Amino acid sequence: MIKRIISYKIIILTVLLCNSLAFSQTSNKRKELETRRQELRREIQKISQLRAEDRSKERSELSQIEEYNYKISVLGNLIKVTNQQANYINREINLNQNKISNLRDELKQLKEDYAAMVVKSYKSKNQHSRIMFLLSSKDFKQAYKRLQYIKQYSNHQRQQGEIIKAKTVELQELNNDLFKQQEEKKKLIAENRVTQKALESERRLHEDLMKSIRKNLTKYTLQIRQKQSEAARIDREIDKIIKEAIASSNKAAGKSGTSTSFALTPAEKVLASNFVANKGRLPWPVERGRVSRRYGSQPSQIDRSLTINSSGVGISTNKGAKVFAVFNGEVSSIIKIKNANPMVMIRHGNYLTIYQNLSKIYVKKGDKVTTRQVIGEVYTNPSNGETVLTFVISKGLNKENPANWIDKM
Repeated sequence: MIKRIISYKIIILTVLLCNSLAFSQTSNKRKELETRRQELRREIQKISQLRAEDRSKERSELSQIEEYNYKISVLGNLIKVTNQQANYINREINLNQNKISNLRDELKQLKEDYAAMVVKSYKSKNQHSRIMFLLSSKDFKQAYKRLQYIKQYSNHQRQQGEIIKAKTVELQELNNDLFKQQEEKKKLIAENRVTQKALESERRLHEDLMKSIRKNLTKYTLQIRQKQSEAARIDREIDKIIKEAIASSNKAAGKSGTSTSFALTPAEKVLASNFVANKGRLPWPVERGRVSRRYGSQPSQIDRSLTINSSGVGISTNKGAKVFAVFNGEVSSIIKIKNANPMVMIRHGNYLTIYQNLSKIYVKKGDKVTTRQVIGEVYTNPSNGETVLTFVISKGLNKENPANWIDKM
């Protein structure tokens, strides 16, 4: 009987081990989704705070459309992540139910085996006393073996009792976990209903505004073209300044003035290496903000036939927002371009970070700056109340996507 119990336990343990591995993987994925869900919730809260601050301002239809599109995107992602999380909870519930079923089977078998042992032990006591069992031995060796058997049988009975006790507690804990998971799933479903309503509300507001814009689409298309033309002009001026900075560094190092990359000193090589090592972990250049204009080329949200090109990201923030250096470096230039607000360019070895559209500047060319040092304030447009920092990362003349460098952008 003992062999049968051991064989049964091996089968049960194998099943439970497989379930535990699956449960662990599912649980880890659900934790990742919970982290992402909380990030999206904070993002929505940030949008709402900025919107509340801007409520009294006359804002352009273009900026409002950008805001609606962004919030719709975040709400959609939140619904998607919450649904994924609910699905993973479903998997955990199913795995827990399988585990509970296996434990019940194991507990039932243990109790049956234990009951059989108790009955056998009781009958054994009625038929022969332990002393008579030992005295009836043929010799001392047999008596010793019988004594060992009695001890082993007694120990096995006690162990079976402890196992049953432990399995009963484990079953109760699994049932409690199952109840908690079911409650958590209910909360997620309820939260998703609220988020879905908010998404529908944003979509209605977006559509109402788009109807108004479509009535005078030519006017808005012209505005977009003008903004794109102005942005391209500023990009050309910045590239010109970067070329001059590269030429200057190469001249100082005694290298060719036609090189397209910075000549680096040993210290600058270390700085550049450290900058790259922190890729994806750099802090935001403002305390609070949201990306209102993405890097690269994308169709216009107003007129899909137009392409918006952006060498950096536009970050909408609050009035009077301080601007921070995202990494240690040296102020390479304070850029002043006609019909544009001042900019700060900081060099990190062969990398540059550029902070555009400032109202105040707290540093000067040649200053050494440290990570999160305040270097200025973002300009607020008095005509529409918009406070937008344009943030650019460039390796020499080659622009890079800031979202790949800034933490959780």
